[in-house]
Amino acid sequence: MANIHSAIKRNRSSKRRAARNQAARGKARSAVKDARVAIAAGNDVAVNVNAAASALDKAAEKGIIHKRNAARRKSRLMKAAAKAQQSGK
Repeated sequence: MANIHSAIKRNRSSKRRAARNQAARGKARSAVKDARVAIAAGNDVAVNVNAAASALDKAAEKGIIHKRNAARRKSRLMKAAAKAQQSGK
């Protein structure tokens, strides 16, 4: 446990930030998972993929994940959605 007042305050603020980051990261992961399930099932693909892309963009904008990481995940989702649409037609 820290003895210095500034270190104690830093620990408190770190915990607050970590909780906020974890919530946003979890929302992004859930949105991506929902999109993958929708792609596999073939229902509401566009809505779920757009929601996942939005969640990833928000996480990247806040610095929770790297912008290239978000771009890579969105690219993979879009590619999977396009492939599902091609095979569905």
